[in-house]
Amino acid sequence: MAKVVIYSSNYCPFCIRAKQLLDRKQADYKEINVDGRPAVRAEMTRLAGGRTSVPQIWVGDTYIGGCDELFACERAGQLSGLLAG
Repeated sequence: MAKVVIYSSNYCPFCIRAKQLLDRKQADYKEINVDGRPAVRAEMTRLAGGRTSVPQIWVGDTYIGGCDELFACERAGQLSGLLAG
């Protein structure tokens, strides 16, 4: 299974939705919380090409984007393949 990384924030409804989808897909993911951690948020922003919102999600070497993009991958039938590696 591909390595999944999700940058998130507490109480972010989009982060919660994204993690729920990943849980339903039984994906193991590394969650990196950015709350109160400006250096971590800056690193996320750099890696995400300037995007500052959470969540920001990578599956393997593929940058997915945020919650909407994750769900779009699922609707398009691509998420399972990405997660399989």
